[in-house]
Amino acid sequence: MYAIVKTGGKQYRVEEGQTLLVERLRDEPGATVALETLLLAGDGDPVDGDGLKNAKVEAEIVGHERGPKLRIVKFKPKRGYKRRTGHRQELTRLKVTSIEKSAARSRAAAKNEEAGDGS
Repeated sequence: MYAIVKTGGKQYRVEEGQTLLVERLRDEPGATVALETLLLAGDGDPVDGDGLKNAKVEAEIVGHERGPKLRIVKFKPKRGYKRRTGHRQELTRLKVTSIEKSAARSRAAAKNEEAGDGS
């Protein structure tokens, strides 16, 4: 089973036990975070939209890292203008610990329960 999750403005395809680098999260290493689920697939039909109310994807923060150094160069020919700066993105490494799809009640079962309550 796999899930499509969203964090830091990006979407990732994750499976249980997988590690991934995402935009930096505020929590400390060792903490467990719940990721916003967009799609569950793999066992039977894919689940999305309202079917995701009972779905949970949890991940453990392994640690915080910094990405590779990016060099930014500005240059204008014949004017003697040169500028060089750099950037390193703050990242968090996550390990997906669980992907759960709770059994939701069917509409027919919900209607039967409502009809039974009025009697």
